[in-house]
Amino acid sequence: MKEFINREDELNFLNKEFNREGSSFIVIYGRRRIGKTSLIEKFVKDKTYIYFLASEESEYQNMNAFKKIVAETLNNELLLETKLYNWDILFKILSQSITKERLILIIDEFQYLSKINAAFPSIFQRIWDTLLKDKNIMVILCGSLIHMMESQTLSYSSPLYGRRTGQIKLKQIEFKHYHKFFTNLKYKDLIEFYSVTGGVPKYIEMFDDRLNLFSQIEQNILNKQSFLFEEPIFLLQNEVNEIGSYFSIIKSIAQGNHKLGNMSTDLEIKQTNLTKYLKTLINLDILEREVPVTEKNPEKSKMGLYKIKDNFLNFWFKFIYPEKSKLELSEKKYVLEKIKQNFIDNHVSYVYESICMSEMWSLSEKINFDKIGRWWNGNTEIDIVGLDNTGDNIIFGECKYREQPMDIDVFYDLLNKKEQVIWNNKTRREKYILFSISGFTDRLKELAESRDDLILFKKT
Repeated sequence: MKEFINREDELNFLNKEFNREGSSFIVIYGRRRIGKTSLIEKFVKDKTYIYFLASEESEYQNMNAFKKIVAETLNNELLLETKLYNWDILFKILSQSITKERLILIIDEFQYLSKINAAFPSIFQRIWDTLLKDKNIMVILCGSLIHMMESQTLSYSSPLYGRRTGQIKLKQIEFKHYHKFFTNLKYKDLIEFYSVTGGVPKYIEMFDDRLNLFSQIEQNILNKQSFLFEEPIFLLQNEVNEIGSYFSIIKSIAQGNHKLGNMSTDLEIKQTNLTKYLKTLINLDILEREVPVTEKNPEKSKMGLYKIKDNFLNFWFKFIYPEKSKLELSEKKYVLEKIKQNFIDNHVSYVYESICMSEMWSLSEKINFDKIGRWWNGNTEIDIVGLDNTGDNIIFGECKYREQPMDIDVFYDLLNKKEQVIWNNKTRREKYILFSISGFTDRLKELAESRDDLILFKKT
C-alpha cells in the first residue's frame, strides 16, 4: 500500500498499552496478508523495539537467529559468539539489559515456534513469569495461523492463558474506508472492485483504479503466475488437514447451497459429518451462519444459512475454482467471458446487499434500531430488516443493483412481504428504506415525498 489506511482503533489500543505502567503482553493474530506486520511497523515507528520473525526451520536455527538480533541490538559481541541451546539464558540476558526506556519485543509468526517444539508456550510462560513480567517491556506475539494462535496463546488450556493484557484479531478493512485506497473510483466502481478484493490490504494492492477491473482480474487472478491464482489453497493448507473436504464445502456454498440440507445432498455427506467442518470455517472467519433477524434463539434456529464472508474467496470459488482445468490450459479468455456474464447478478448484487447493511448504521440518527439483518421464511425474503429492541420501531428495506432506476413496484412488493414478518405486530411503528445503485424513477421519488415513512438511499 502507498499509505497506511484505517486501523486507528488498533493503533490507539497499542499506544495505550505502550504507555501503561508495568509490563504489557499483547497477542495480534489474523489471516495471511491482513496487515498485521504493517500495523506493527506503524506502531513501533520512533520506538525502541526488537523484531524477530520465526520460521519453520529447526528450533536451534530460530534460537540462533533470535540471538543474533538481540546481540546486535544490545551491541553484545560476546553473546554473538556464544553458542546457546537454551531459550532461558537468552531471555535472561535480554531482561537484564532492559532499562528505564520501554522496550517492545515482537515475535512474529509465533505459531511456528510451537510447531517445531510443542513445549514452547510453556517455555515462554516460564520466561514471562520469571524474567519479563516485572520489567519495563511490551511483548507482542503475532501470528497468521488463527487456530494455532488461539490454542497456543488465548485458550484456557494454553500455558499462556491469563498472561496477556490484551489481544487484537485483525479483520478486513471495512467498505466505508475502501475509497481511501482508490481515490479515482466512483461509488459504483468501488463496489465492483470491493466485490473482488474484499478488505484484505494485500489483495487491494494488486489492483489499480486507473485500469479496467476485468483486465486486472485477468492479470491478477486468472494468470497462473499471480499469487492470487492459488491464494485460497495456501490460505487453508496450513489451517486445516483435509483441504479437499473444506474446498468441496466452500465450493458448494458458492454455488448456492446455503442450507445444511442442500449441502448434504450436493456433497452426499451426512449433515452431522458436515458440522465440524463448518464450525472450523466459521472460526477461521471464512464462513458465517446467518439466521432471520427476528429469531430469538439464533444458535438453536433451524433457519440457519451459511455464507462465505470473504468477497475474494467467494469470487474465487464461484468463478475460478470450477474453471481451474480451463485455466491450467491457459484459456483465460473463456473464463473471463463467463465471469463477465455472471459478475453482476450472481456476485456484485449480493455484495451490494451487505454494503447496504453497513450504510444503514449511518442513518441511525433518522431511524431508531439496534439490530439489523436479513429476514426470510419458506418462500419470502426481505433484504434488510432493522429492529429496535428497546422500543417498537421496525424498518424494512430492499437493495437493487441494476442498470435501470428502481420503480414503484419494488416498494409495493415490500409492503406485501413485510406482512409476513412476525415481530411486535400490534404496536410496531414501521418505516421503509430502498437502496438503488442506479437511482429511482420520478414516480417513486414523488411517492417518497408524500410519505414520511419512506427513505430513498442513493450514494454516488
